[in-house]
Amino acid sequence: MGATAYTANDIHIMQGLEGVRKRPAMYIGSTGSSGLHHLVWEVVDNSVDEALSGYGSIITVTLHRDGSCSVLDEGRGIPVDINKEYQKSGVEIVFSELHAGGKFNDSVYKSAAGLHGVGAAVTNALSTYCDVTVYRDGGAYHLRFEDGGQLVTPLENIGNSKKHGTLVRFKPDKTIFSTVDFKWDTISNHLQESAFLMKGVKFILIDERSGDSIEYYYENGLVEYVNNLNADKDPLTPVLSFSDIDEQSGISIEVALQYCNNDYNETMCSYVNNVRTRDGGTHETGFRTGISRAVNDFAENQNLAKAKKLEGTDIREGLTTILSLKIPETLLEFEGQTKGKLGTPEAVQAVSNFIYNKLTYYLTENKEIAINIIKKCVDSQNARLAARKAKDEARSAKKVKNDVILSDKLTPAQSKEYLKNELFIVEGDSAGGTAKKGRDRIHQAILPLRGKPLNTDSIALDKLLHNEEIATIINTIGAGFGQSFDIEDIHYGKIIIMTDADTDGAHIQTLLLTFFYHYMRTLITTGHVYIAVPPLYRIYKEDGKKMLQEYAWDDEGLEEAKKKLGGKVNVSRYKGLGEMDANQLKETTMDPRTRLLLQVDIADPFLVEKKVNILMGKDASIRRKWVEENVDFGKIDTFQKEGK
Repeated sequence: MGATAYTANDIHIMQGLEGVRKRPAMYIGSTGSSGLHHLVWEVVDNSVDEALSGYGSIITVTLHRDGSCSVLDEGRGIPVDINKEYQKSGVEIVFSELHAGGKFNDSVYKSAAGLHGVGAAVTNALSTYCDVTVYRDGGAYHLRFEDGGQLVTPLENIGNSKKHGTLVRFKPDKTIFSTVDFKWDTISNHLQESAFLMKGVKFILIDERSGDSIEYYYENGLVEYVNNLNADKDPLTPVLSFSDIDEQSGISIEVALQYCNNDYNETMCSYVNNVRTRDGGTHETGFRTGISRAVNDFAENQNLAKAKKLEGTDIREGLTTILSLKIPETLLEFEGQTKGKLGTPEAVQAVSNFIYNKLTYYLTENKEIAINIIKKCVDSQNARLAARKAKDEARSAKKVKNDVILSDKLTPAQSKEYLKNELFIVEGDSAGGTAKKGRDRIHQAILPLRGKPLNTDSIALDKLLHNEEIATIINTIGAGFGQSFDIEDIHYGKIIIMTDADTDGAHIQTLLLTFFYHYMRTLITTGHVYIAVPPLYRIYKEDGKKMLQEYAWDDEGLEEAKKKLGGKVNVSRYKGLGEMDANQLKETTMDPRTRLLLQVDIADPFLVEKKVNILMGKDASIRRKWVEENVDFGKIDTFQKEGK
């Protein structure tokens, strides 16, 4: 084997922003829609950091007709004087150098979201142009970058101004992103979330493309956040709100929480310096330790808990919590570039002591509410203990069989290795019959649906259990539902929703996901729910006695398939699953080696609750508007491909 020479000349140092353009996903996660919007968040975060430090109370985001986006704040304005070490203006350094900014200096920002200091530079690197205007010190200053961060207009004073703040306008590079279409819904929800976290700061969104505009401003911050999340639920308590600063660590803590009846799930949204910590961390650990201690101590002191000590899951059932911390830069530790998990050890004790003291005092001063909370916790405990002691009575699997009619359509998998098994919930008897022929009999089960499932967003429990489709799904999955759902008892490692790629198929997906979200949420959060993605096109031609064929999931793939086969080809546009034969359905949609699956996740409970309310609510006009803006049945934006 011949060795290739490896010398110092083979080592390439990527200058400036070259590395960002070479590997954009390392900095923004993807080059799809989520990565595109990450460019907006990076610029908005800079404005938020100014507001967090007390500079400016209005942040305006504008979506322009040319596909660009601008962010305007009323902060101090990025420094325009010359940095002695680099011999460049502060604003040029911020937009052209990674790991540069004032957030590493706690005399500039006591707490800031941009710990890694790459934000504005990354946005610049991935844009065709980035235009920056700074208002400060009685003047207006301007500079412009083009073609991924090349400075084309050096910093210049363009006149006097009484304003203060920074205006950044950028246009994403369409050669890097698979889409450069900013979504109103995505940006609007992000700004509303920021407004909840920053009471007293106004966020304005303007869309020049459609003429729409909206403002978000909340005086009561986290309390209004919880009210929005629980808008369609039955509250057991008012929203409890506490805030304080831990004297030992200097960590500022704010929390709002509320218990709801008939809710078997825990909803926790946590933030650190206004960054959503989707993977939790030390602050969530502290909260759960503190609330468990407070409730158990109070229940014991008041002789309200007759059984064993309440477990954390008993105490947090039906609890919605928003936890927001402001941590000094010197203590701030995140795990990973995406800052999804807090690692600051001081946060455990700080939050634990905070919630224990605040909640204990509240329970003592509000006995009636306290008794209602303890009763709910004890009821949850009783259900948990009963389920453990007698699953045949507490679990719905056998109970459903005795009480209601089940569908006889299930074709079960033969294997008892449950985590290797897959349940396909299929739209219609025709597609169900085809799927039955094309399945792997050992590990794949088929459950065809008769019509559309029940809308379980707001329905009585007895009516839900006597619905044939829902009862069959509960029985088939085998892990109970609601309060008695136990993820350890599931009979399938994957629950795969397989529908046509049209409006009816999307509606069925939404109805099923709504049921799972309300009554089997752990099934989603632990990664067991998927949506099958059938192809839209079959491209084929005869080559002598041999049939050549390719499949495409979107128009771009269609053109690629035509080129691959070459010459004159035939194209079939699938209108539904029923148009495929068993081999085609197996190859494209069911075989783990060749299929595409979308894994369902709950990345943002606030956004999920809003969308459930929109899609399952009574106002059809709101639902129609959302579908028109957000659903494209001819495209796949994000997918997971298994096998080869």
